[in-house]
Amino acid sequence: METLDRAKARSIILRVSLATLLSMSLWFSATAVAPTLQVRWNLSSSETAWLTMAVQLGFVVGTLVSTLLTLADRIEARLLFACCSFAGAVVNGMMAWADGMTVALPLRFATGALLAGVYPPGMKLAASWSKEDRGLAVGALVGALTVGSAAPHFFGILTANETVDTLPWRTTVLAASTLAGLGGLLVLTGVAEGPYAGRVPRFEAGAIREILKQRGVKMANVGYLGHMWELYAMWAWVPIYLFELFQQDYGPRGIPLAAAASFAVIAVGGPGSVVAGYLADRFGRTAIVIVSLSVSGACCLIVGVTGEISTVAVFAVCLIWGFAVVADSAQFSTMVTELAPPRLVGTALTLQTSMGFLLTMVSLQAVPLVRQIGGWPLAFGMLALGPAAGIAAMVHLRRLPEARGIALGKK
Repeated sequence: METLDRAKARSIILRVSLATLLSMSLWFSATAVAPTLQVRWNLSSSETAWLTMAVQLGFVVGTLVSTLLTLADRIEARLLFACCSFAGAVVNGMMAWADGMTVALPLRFATGALLAGVYPPGMKLAASWSKEDRGLAVGALVGALTVGSAAPHFFGILTANETVDTLPWRTTVLAASTLAGLGGLLVLTGVAEGPYAGRVPRFEAGAIREILKQRGVKMANVGYLGHMWELYAMWAWVPIYLFELFQQDYGPRGIPLAAAASFAVIAVGGPGSVVAGYLADRFGRTAIVIVSLSVSGACCLIVGVTGEISTVAVFAVCLIWGFAVVADSAQFSTMVTELAPPRLVGTALTLQTSMGFLLTMVSLQAVPLVRQIGGWPLAFGMLALGPAAGIAAMVHLRRLPEARGIALGKK
């Protein structure tokens, strides 16, 4: 970075992070209005869940298509990001005129597929403007996305005194589309690929095979899969766990308290991602990841048991868990940018996110099934399998010669 204007790089990374936060608000727009739609459209709980699951499935399909066609490397990241943000804003906005699941589900699926052209290119853009502090750069972007993930729970705080019949769900959906349009505009008008971006290749049929042959990338991906096994299941089910406890202890007052607690638990991952990125650049990427996975894995094992002590104790453990569970996320992606062939960085990032989000669909469904067998302690304890696998992958990666390419040798 000696030849790079650091102030300009920081400004662009901040702009990309803000644009990603704004554009990815499309993902959570249906989550925020799901209770209203459940009443108005007379949906079952499983049908309501599909308002979010359809986005996730669309994202997985979108990332798979992008990976197969190497779109994230063949199309300039700035243009891919902006076009997908604009298109996603339009498709999501059409939800405001939907009158049932027949129309809503295809629109949610399409929204998720378009977001596959936002998140991985956003990480590629951030990485292209950083080298010595790449972990911090990607960490800032993931941190912004994490705060956005907490938005539905913040909405729950604001509307705690409303009834589902009075919530302005169409306004919420259109507001998310407006934010996504602004995100696309931010990138289109003020961002370019940085000096560390790889060249844009022609279509390469063997790109996936070449990426997966890289031992370092393979271990980074295994670690990421372990992280994703835990992350989205934690984000989805901890708020429900907190809701049960707060309502049990505080009655109706517990509803806004649970929403506030859920927002805090998820949003604290934002600073967690930034802090971990800063430390990883200075003390070693795999080292910080192992610490983060160890802390989050321990929280998996104790949070369910802590419910027998007090709700306050559960909230304290969940805050630590929320901080640690996201801290390692950006570092797995950063390792891919450092270990994958430079010309295929965008495709490697897209492949990683595709595999990770596909796995989350399994762990999200596994938690309620395991809970029926052994309650919350066993359900959350099962998630510790992910951090355990991630730690094993990072220990193995540290022994590989490829590890010298991580964080300029600070593996």
